[in-house]
Amino acid sequence: MKQRSTLVFSCMAFGYAFLYAPILSLIIFSFNESRLVTVWGGFSTKWYGALLENDQLLGAAWISLRIAFINACFAVLLGTLAAVALVRFGRFRGRKLLAFMVGAPLVMPEVILGLASLLLFVSMDQLLGWPEGRGMTTIAIAHITFSTAYVAVVVQSRLGRLDPSLEEAAMDLGARPLKVFFVITLPLIAPALTAGWLLAFTLSLDDLVIASFTSGPGASTLPMVVYSSVRLGVSPEINALATLLVLIVSVGIIIAGMLIQQKKPT
Repeated sequence: MKQRSTLVFSCMAFGYAFLYAPILSLIIFSFNESRLVTVWGGFSTKWYGALLENDQLLGAAWISLRIAFINACFAVLLGTLAAVALVRFGRFRGRKLLAFMVGAPLVMPEVILGLASLLLFVSMDQLLGWPEGRGMTTIAIAHITFSTAYVAVVVQSRLGRLDPSLEEAAMDLGARPLKVFFVITLPLIAPALTAGWLLAFTLSLDDLVIASFTSGPGASTLPMVVYSSVRLGVSPEINALATLLVLIVSVGIIIAGMLIQQKKPT
């Protein structure tokens, strides 16, 4: 039994080291004096100052944040509507088609989604004149297309475990279905909506493949700029940027954990 516990602990430690050791190395070398990211030249924070003066990285980060915010909001709206239709409306004509369309982006390769989006936007531009060219609008539309599926799955799972008697009791007391949804259902599925929004935001902020197909001049997202920079060699400014992102995510996780602990019954 002791040998088995040691083996499990060793495998777990190796797995965590494999995941987090590169991140720790990246954080350490973000404070490197030398421009060579593999050679330690002393402690320095100058690359964080250089990052604040890098207009290309900051501009790409701002574009990515705006696209991610728009994508998350629309994905939550459309994903919630799709989930409500699949869970609450029972059997209706086209239900299987809707379920297939909602689930397809979850298993479809991003290369296919990006190429299909590109061909669609080119055809629409030729036939309708909109969207004119490719930029933030086309990236946001493409991101909403696949993010909606993830939100729908999260909200659908929550709706499926919701007690329908609560909604039925409200309607028995005279509340209209729309008021029941906003007063009863929406607050109950609020955690799922929040989780879906954060998931859609993260997927959009992290996407590289689809954005590469649907972007145009002047609309490069942060992953695209980082990828193009890394191909020529990792810059210490990229390490500084990654460290800031890790810090922001870590603070968010800590705050979320503290809020969850406070809400737990004592």
